[in-house]
Amino acid sequence: MFRGNHSINLDGKGRFSMPTKYREEIRENCDGRLVVTADRDKCLLLYPLPEWEEVERKLTKLPTFNKQATAFKRFTIGYACECDMDAHGKVLLPDTLRKFANMEKRIVLSGQMNKFEIWDEDAWEATRDIWLDEKGFDELKEVAGDLAI
Repeated sequence: MFRGNHSINLDGKGRFSMPTKYREEIRENCDGRLVVTADRDKCLLLYPLPEWEEVERKLTKLPTFNKQATAFKRFTIGYACECDMDAHGKVLLPDTLRKFANMEKRIVLSGQMNKFEIWDEDAWEATRDIWLDEKGFDELKEVAGDLAI
């Protein structure tokens, strides 16, 4: 399970260092093999390969002749790229995806249980503030139901 937020620098090549606490789990569970894709919120989604393969299985079950399903598959699979975590825990984010998510230097890696979201740090802070405005937070609590704290 991936949880928590980590502010991280991208190096000049577009690589970031995976937080140490996740490295061993990623090596053990998927031999450092990851898949990154774009999300409609202008962030990136980073999956361990086995989790991504489950996403692909679900995507193949979407109706072929449904316009929205086809667009969603094109977007999600079309942007998907394999990216390995190297021996030093570095992960290279492809240039096309960094441009899509407006990532230049500072990013936020946000654990989302079975995957990570990767945000440009300024975009994360702006979006977080929108989520936490009074009306938005009340709506989030309603969605969470009994889980709301």
